Amino acid sequence: MAAPMPEDRAGEAFAEAAAEAVQTSVMAFRLVMAIADAVRRQQQKKAGKEDELPDAEKSAAEASEEVKKLLPSDISAALLEGADWPQLAQQLMALKRAGVDLETMLPRVGEIVVTVRDQVAANAERVAREGTEEWAKALRETLPAGPVREAILSSPAWPEMAATMSKLDARGVDVRAILAAANEEGVGVDRAVAKVLAAAEVPTTSRDAKLSYGPMTTGLDIPKDLDLGDRERALRQLAIAPSENQRFARMVREAVPGLEREADLGVADHYWPLVAARMADMESRGEPVAEYLARLSKDTSWQEGPPSKMGRRMVKAAVDALRTPPGAPAESGVRVNTAAARSTSPSVGPTKAAGKGAAPATPGVAAHREAGPVAKGGKTR
Repeated sequence: MAAPMPEDRAGEAFAEAAAEAVQTSVMAFRLVMAIADAVRRQQQKKAGKEDELPDAEKSAAEASEEVKKLLPSDISAALLEGADWPQLAQQLMALKRAGVDLETMLPRVGEIVVTVRDQVAANAERVAREGTEEWAKALRETLPAGPVREAILSSPAWPEMAATMSKLDARGVDVRAILAAANEEGVGVDRAVAKVLAAAEVPTTSRDAKLSYGPMTTGLDIPKDLDLGDRERALRQLAIAPSENQRFARMVREAVPGLEREADLGVADHYWPLVAARMADMESRGEPVAEYLARLSKDTSWQEGPPSKMGRRMVKAAVDALRTPPGAPAESGVRVNTAAARSTSPSVGPTKAAGKGAAPATPGVAAHREAGPVAKGGKTR
């Protein structure tokens, strides 16, 4: 049998690369659908009306027409030939039944997967593998705090999503760009499902979020429905992976040698997730977190006071240390935030904390995200 000619081998290599690119774009489609479905489930679960997936056979027949009509032919063919097509079809029909307009959504998702297909074709030899923790970090850096990010991290499919992100990245795909685009679709799904369920589209600001405004959260991306009463959920909302949380707790213990018990009380405190979130934010900006935490062993005034309040004092001291540059005098650290003081004062109810003069300058931006100088004392209008 004659050996294949060079041009034949080149043609085969091109065909293989093209096939790999299409299969990778299918993986991206699955990822976006998994995120959209996670948002649907989360919204329905909150309303106590989570639906079961529709019949697989009926969904496959109905969804195939939508996919062939609204997606590129090579990608739609690969989807329909996949072993998991019945499950994907169920997700699509569940979204449609929940109120999502597939004729609007699918073309936008098609743009995402076409971009993926083309990226793989152009970067077939790039290989870089990262783990689940790295992708939790990518979510924190790419997606704003809110229902989409929480739905992803709380979904049973999260490990599989992270593995898919790793595979896409290994094939040269800009995963963060996919996540940013998928977030827009997730927000649309959240609103569509909320509308059908007659639920609020924007979460009411929780008590935890209100009481956290000020030095504890300045500069951080905090969800309006922050739930510090549920440690596991709070860490998900802040996009802190369990392994990251353990590492941050270990860093605090190492910063106060001989006082590990006191450090553990701080880690167990109600507000600890906010300390972890600040450490994660600082690491993402290349800040030397350990050097900041060293202040805890140099200024141990946080040890003074009732033993029952040790954990809270440790948390506040850690926040002060993280907000004070290494080597700076203690008095140059955190300034008093009068808005936060009013919101946490026992003499002022939660509804009175945000008076006319306390409204943020920019509509729709939470108080803890506002930038600018701290309000000076004196008369107000």
